[in-house]
Amino acid sequence: MSDTDKLNTTPLPNKQDTGPSAGQSPWSQTWSLVSARFKALSHKAAQRINQRTLIIGVSTRIFHPEPGSTGLSSKTLQYLEESIAQWVMSRDVMVLMIPSVNSNSLLHNSSIRLRDYAKQLDGLVLQGGADIAPMSYAMAVTRPEWNGDRARDMYELELLHEFIEAGKPVLGICRGCQLINVAFGGTLHQDIASEVPNAIAHVNDKYDSNSHSIRLTEGGLLASLFADKPVALVNSIHHQAVNTLGRDIVIEATSTDDQVIEAIRYRKSNFVVGLQWHPEFHRAGSAELLDCTAILDSFLRTARETRF
Repeated sequence: MSDTDKLNTTPLPNKQDTGPSAGQSPWSQTWSLVSARFKALSHKAAQRINQRTLIIGVSTRIFHPEPGSTGLSSKTLQYLEESIAQWVMSRDVMVLMIPSVNSNSLLHNSSIRLRDYAKQLDGLVLQGGADIAPMSYAMAVTRPEWNGDRARDMYELELLHEFIEAGKPVLGICRGCQLINVAFGGTLHQDIASEVPNAIAHVNDKYDSNSHSIRLTEGGLLASLFADKPVALVNSIHHQAVNTLGRDIVIEATSTDDQVIEAIRYRKSNFVVGLQWHPEFHRAGSAELLDCTAILDSFLRTARETRF
């Protein structure tokens, strides 16, 4: 037989034997189909989760009634300042105020805990408000009016640690910046004017119109977000500030005039940042005060990455 005849008589492969289930048992074929279907459904589910609108929690401010009060003022109230909610929502995300929880309520008990909020929400904003109680960082009160809000401290410290434990990002503003430092063993200046030599006025009657310049720490997160603005102008509405740094807390910005700490970061988490100023009072696109949209976007980007 010639070589040509040999080629002509070579059997062609059976096309029916080249499929993905060739040589597979019925059980293997079924498992392959189920696995493929599961992967497709998982991919679709992941896409839906990723496309879901972010839900950001904001810690509450607490109004404590004065003795002898009547009517609504006799009740403990929880609220948030409008500007902070609107600033976060400006990036098309949902905002929910996180109420404090009380397992010993005299009226209505609940098994819901702050841990449940940390599991369900995508990130946490700690808003400004009352002084932090010196008791919360093991210091004595130097003046009665700086006694702070110990009840809110306990609520927000638990809330902060639950979000960090859940791997969710945290942005602390003013009081929230100070709370992050205290949460890791740091201390505060109870009053900048009386404790920091040559300090500028960090608070006055101008309130959110009071401002000063800050310098971003070289190599820090904020410096990477504002590479073209190592020095910037921010509002200043605080008489207290970070003193000694807590564990694993690094400085992100300082006041250019008196070196008061103006921003910090907890370096063991993806995003736990504290700003001593109020970014929600800075107009987007402002030619004067620092446009903090980049900080908000970085916070929300981390929220998207850690939502799974």
